[in-house]
Amino acid sequence: MQYNKVEICGINTCELKLLKESEKIELLKKAHAGDEKAREKLINGNLRLVLSVVQRFSNRGENPDDLFQVGVIGLIKAIDNFDTSLNVRFSTYTVPMIIGEIRRFLRDNNSIRVSRSLRDTAYKAMQVKEKLTNKYNKEPTVDEIAEELKMKKADVVIALESIVDPVSLYEPVYNDGGDTIFVMDQIGDNSSDSDWVDEIMIKDKLSNLDDREHKILYMRFMLGKTQMETAEEIGISQAQVSRLEKNALKHIKGE
Repeated sequence: MQYNKVEICGINTCELKLLKESEKIELLKKAHAGDEKAREKLINGNLRLVLSVVQRFSNRGENPDDLFQVGVIGLIKAIDNFDTSLNVRFSTYTVPMIIGEIRRFLRDNNSIRVSRSLRDTAYKAMQVKEKLTNKYNKEPTVDEIAEELKMKKADVVIALESIVDPVSLYEPVYNDGGDTIFVMDQIGDNSSDSDWVDEIMIKDKLSNLDDREHKILYMRFMLGKTQMETAEEIGISQAQVSRLEKNALKHIKGE
């Protein structure tokens, strides 16, 4: 399925009738009374709504057909639980139900499982952080959050880290028109003298570089500095460090 089309799970949603709000309420009343045909018509009449919600999760790498089916489960739950006596549009009630069902699916199928207690601690820490920020008009430290929760600082840090989505080292964080900086460029290397520069034995090649390129490679791969730290010490931009570093490595590999 492609998102610029409307066919999913073998269903062409273009062929489905769009229901008016009054029709939805009437069908809901019949469905709650046990009319299965009305329930089925109500489901089919809201599949486009499910598809629109699924599109919000298109960057998660999940099979869209799977997400669509999970979204339909959320739709069915909304149909079964919607209170027709309330002055609320059906879609207003249904969209959060569909989103919740999809999020539960993504969480339960995540390869990195986080315990319920750890998630609870993380959410409590986030609530405390918001409360302290509003109270003192500044973001609290981890120590302050831990003190408020009566917990160890390490436990709070681990809990907060557990709910952060993993990020690829190759995810771009900056681009000034050709010199892309990736997450891996922001990370220092604290390895010993047996790092990869020594391992491929190119120390003798460094003498062929100009002083600035030589210093950049030395700081980056011998001292374990990040590109940002290197840029600040040399007095140039991080983008320039990235460009000079790549050119120097290309020159060395060429030799």
